[in-house]
Amino acid sequence: MDALQGTGARGVLGVPDFRRILLVGLLVSIARWLEMLVIGVVVWQQTQSAFLVAMMTLLRLLPMGLFGAFLGVAADRVQRRSALLAMLGVQGVVALGLSALALGGALAVWHLAVASFIAGIVWAADNPVRRMMLGEVVGANRMARAVSLDVVCNNASRIAGPALGGTLLAAAGLGPAFLLCGGLYALAVLAALRLTHRSTVLPRQASVLRDMRESFGLVLRTPGMAGVMIVTLIFNLFAWPVSSMIPVIGQEQLRLGADGVGLLAGMDGLGALLGAALLVPLVRPAWYRAIYVGGTAMYCGMFAVFAAITSAVPAALALLLVGVGSAAFAAMQATLVYTTAPPEMRSRALGVLSACIGLGLIGFLHLGAMAHWLGAPLATMVIGIEGLCALALTRRWWRRPPED
Repeated sequence: MDALQGTGARGVLGVPDFRRILLVGLLVSIARWLEMLVIGVVVWQQTQSAFLVAMMTLLRLLPMGLFGAFLGVAADRVQRRSALLAMLGVQGVVALGLSALALGGALAVWHLAVASFIAGIVWAADNPVRRMMLGEVVGANRMARAVSLDVVCNNASRIAGPALGGTLLAAAGLGPAFLLCGGLYALAVLAALRLTHRSTVLPRQASVLRDMRESFGLVLRTPGMAGVMIVTLIFNLFAWPVSSMIPVIGQEQLRLGADGVGLLAGMDGLGALLGAALLVPLVRPAWYRAIYVGGTAMYCGMFAVFAAITSAVPAALALLLVGVGSAAFAAMQATLVYTTAPPEMRSRALGVLSACIGLGLIGFLHLGAMAHWLGAPLATMVIGIEGLCALALTRRWWRRPPED
């Protein structure tokens, strides 16, 4: 099978369906980061509330916590290509709806909140649907390189998305920005329609709820997986939430305009792109856990540094290093879950991973309250330090290698 031939980046890129799945991920990620930047800037401009800015990202996370495990089970019961097309269609319709409301002068903050929640449902399905398809078309032995390339694309989008969003928002306004998102989702649909891969749909005798319970039991029973999920929880409680403060700190502390904030927000994407590109040829199974935990520590520490800086250029350099840590974490997260779980349980394990990511909503609530009390810069510093402390306190779980 061509999915098992070749090694390294060239090997996986030689699989046509892998390239198509990669393109879908790139287009969706550009649209996602563009949306998040635009929504963050607009909500801050309309409300001057750091809490509400954080809540927009929280609403994207909430469905992961609520529905992540369910979607992991459900993904095994449907054709993944069809599920992917449905996900892209929903996102495209929402983006076009926001564009129409903005062009008509009727867009309100609650519209953005509803759109963020819907986008979160689709995002929660990405691991058990699209990421699962990556492993299916390239094989488990090349999953790390496949995910590393996916992270390269995702982080290239973190440069392109915020830069496009900030520039388009400053030059043309909200309507064209969301219209561009709709166009990106349409291109992703065209790429997904060309997929030839069809997943195996197995009938299930047990109820969905029973399968969900078994999914969480899997995490406790499988050696090494609990530590992976603990680090995921730490990242999503104490690391990722602080990224929502970039528009606030950029405008309030660094005195940047919308286009400057867009460029600043793209710096961690540039760092992540560089970090992920280095991982593709260098990553080895023996290094997976060290890369995973080290990336989380770098993300937390450098975000605390970013929040303490009052000059744009050093702040951008700090975000560049944040991005390197983000790439290390993101490339290893799905890889460790996919390679640790039994083959027949991979989709469910990825669903549990989405649920753990979704629990990051607690981190956004914590950040929102802290930002309201202490201000965005100080709150970001405190929460980054909390993340480093959490990693140190849980060392006994994440440092333990999987048993044979």
